[in-house]
Amino acid sequence: MLEGAPWLLAHKSMLKPHQPMKVSLYGQDYVLWKDQNADVIALPNQCPHMGAMLSEGWCVAQGGGKSAIACPFHALEFDAAGCTVLPGSDRKTLPLIKPLDLIIQGDFIWSYGGHEPRQPIPDVLNQIASAHEFIGETADTSVETPLLPLLLNMHDYNHQNGTHRDLFQIERVDFDRFIDDGHHSEALYNMPTAPPSWRAILRDPTVMLIPRTIKARLENHFPGLVIFHGETAFGTIKQCHIFVPEAENRSRTYVLMFGDWKTPIFKPLSNSILNFAKIVVEQDKAILTRLYPDAPQKIKLNNEVGMDWVRRNFEQWPNT
Repeated sequence: MLEGAPWLLAHKSMLKPHQPMKVSLYGQDYVLWKDQNADVIALPNQCPHMGAMLSEGWCVAQGGGKSAIACPFHALEFDAAGCTVLPGSDRKTLPLIKPLDLIIQGDFIWSYGGHEPRQPIPDVLNQIASAHEFIGETADTSVETPLLPLLLNMHDYNHQNGTHRDLFQIERVDFDRFIDDGHHSEALYNMPTAPPSWRAILRDPTVMLIPRTIKARLENHFPGLVIFHGETAFGTIKQCHIFVPEAENRSRTYVLMFGDWKTPIFKPLSNSILNFAKIVVEQDKAILTRLYPDAPQKIKLNNEVGMDWVRRNFEQWPNT
């Protein structure tokens, strides 16, 4: 599961103050929460008393804007250091559960999962956030698949006119070039689309937003980040796909969207843009459940260079 890679666990907007959120990394579950000071805490999700899921509990406000997580079973309260006060006692225990080390960069919550860092955190998201408006997050979902098939699907530039044909009516993929720079790469290609039918327009008028040719520029930061840079008649879109290995055979993905509208009149389109991204993730998830595992690949298509890039980086990790 590529130990030593940085993983983006969440954007701060995904956490409401004093409300726990469950996240998983490298086979370990954690409870994540944000206090009134916007400080983020992560503890192992298993209560050390009888194993209850702390993420099913609630947050208890403490002094100075801080908060603790309360176990849903016996209401034991654990602070950011993993300490609690036992019933009938007025003294805090030593830490009973070890907090997960987090690296907070602006609104981005990163972690190495307790492993020694073998790759720096990419700065590209900080650059995007400083230059673009945050539109929102969408499609936070777990997929019952190892990380490798999920990444191979994301970097399969031939699947657009199959898996996503119903949404975009993509006719073909005209591949331009692939730029390989070790753990960083870029893929550029165009996808002509068929004009939507009147029935499709009446069913969902937002399909008229899809351009006749989708000009794709994908910026890839192995292993956990793919950015779609989109230029439209309405403005610039930065669609950031995040990947996290929850367990050996389960992976998580979600999308963070940033934009720069040419005029505020286009701002209401934000929800439609987010919905397109959600449908894309749902279609990818569906196709991954319809593959025979370990099926031999007897055909190789043109433009599978992105998949080859993923396989190479997996095999040589952390080297390039």
